[in-house]
Amino acid sequence: MSATNDKKVVINKRLKGLPRESLEKLSQTELIDKIVQLEAYNFQLRNLLQKKLTDQDRNDEEYAVLLGKDADSERVSKEERVSGKSQKQRKFDWSSAHRRHVLLKITYFGWDYQGFACQEDSNDTIESHLFRALTRTCLIESRSSANYHRCGRTDKEVSAFCQVISIDLRSKHSPESQLEAAALASEIDYCGLLNRVLPKNIQCVAWMPLRSPVYSARFDCVSRCYRYYFPRGDLDLVAMQAACDLLVRHADFRNFCKMDVHNGVTNYMRNLQSARVAAADSERHLTNSGYDMYYLEIQANAFLWHQIRCIMAVLLLVGQRKEQPSVITELLDVDSNPCKPQYTPAIGLPLNLFRCDFRPTTTRSANHPAAGGATEAEDDAMDISATENEPPSESSDLTEWIYSEENLQKLIENTQCEWTQFSVKSTMIRNVLQQLENLLEENFQTKEKVQEQVILLQDSVKPRQYQPLLERKRCESLENRIEHFVKKQRLIVKEDDQKTA
Repeated sequence: MSATNDKKVVINKRLKGLPRESLEKLSQTELIDKIVQLEAYNFQLRNLLQKKLTDQDRNDEEYAVLLGKDADSERVSKEERVSGKSQKQRKFDWSSAHRRHVLLKITYFGWDYQGFACQEDSNDTIESHLFRALTRTCLIESRSSANYHRCGRTDKEVSAFCQVISIDLRSKHSPESQLEAAALASEIDYCGLLNRVLPKNIQCVAWMPLRSPVYSARFDCVSRCYRYYFPRGDLDLVAMQAACDLLVRHADFRNFCKMDVHNGVTNYMRNLQSARVAAADSERHLTNSGYDMYYLEIQANAFLWHQIRCIMAVLLLVGQRKEQPSVITELLDVDSNPCKPQYTPAIGLPLNLFRCDFRPTTTRSANHPAAGGATEAEDDAMDISATENEPPSESSDLTEWIYSEENLQKLIENTQCEWTQFSVKSTMIRNVLQQLENLLEENFQTKEKVQEQVILLQDSVKPRQYQPLLERKRCESLENRIEHFVKKQRLIVKEDDQKTA
């Protein structure tokens, strides 16, 4: 290993923006150069936005300002077309509003969105829709003042049954009485209010009042559990489970992820708590054909970028008998294999954030910054030693999830509509497949059935000649990547006892 082992690698924050004191020390020429650089960067961003935004996004007031349009005149002309009277909405008076700190449980199907987290060049993310709904319903004043944390960041196309956020929401009741039974019963219907303005495939399932104002869905989560759905095809499920058993350990998973060194992620140790392959339907519904659906359920304290998709890619190779289960042990031995073999992660569509477990009491101090106190690199690197699944008690910061019967019925109705749409498509495709398979057998008397149901998960990659993973060309080592970004002044290597400014 390199000399960086006994040192700390951090992002060079000076590149992201100088403090006022440092700016005041710059010369006029240096300030002009910085302004020119920033204007050029803004010009590039505007061009990206114009290419990627939809017509609906361009009509949004926020983006109209960014694109240089006169949002006020456009809004006035629109109001004049609706009626001669002013349609300007009276601003909500936040000075007298009460707030309470809560967890919100969100479910969404991500295949139509560009991921969960907000992005500079897209308005079509789960988080963007969520914050538009929160501000439109006057549940928050702004994101910056909402004490907001998310449990996890799901990628493009990835779904979630149990995405959890912590946030301060407007309340009907004063802080002293918010946890009383009467106050909880008469509180704002957070889920029902949000679901009326959210898209039907992004919905709020439940909310939980919290006793601590600094409890964080991000830092107080002890484990995340994902499910990756896949058809059986011709996969050897026994071999895949044997490989799963070798994954369960506290280890360096640098060979099972996309390295994010440029963002300061240099710690790839993760505690993978469980991994198993299970049938998606009950045993009596299995047909023992390649069309039976299964899932990989995998749980850890936190995950690396594309970690599950990389794990699934290797498990599929094991299931296809192209690799032995022992390849897992080989790839986790970073002393023998410090550089990741080149392979394509499995696609993100079948992935679902299925469950999150939280510690009963936060480890954060009461004077901890409300949000944004840690870098993204520190987000998923936290190791957890607290007891999982411990029921809430009087001393716990957690309470109980609050559900609404009417809201759950509406959620089931919406999800049944999604199920009907995709089940009809699936049944039609399955009937076509049956006819095609019968034609192949009748006309060519083939002995072996076509069993390529999983090829899509491998990004439709089917090489003529398979090359074993450990014999493939390797990516750069972690040490080489760190050295590269240190030379570019993106990262700084400091001694462990040196304070990071």
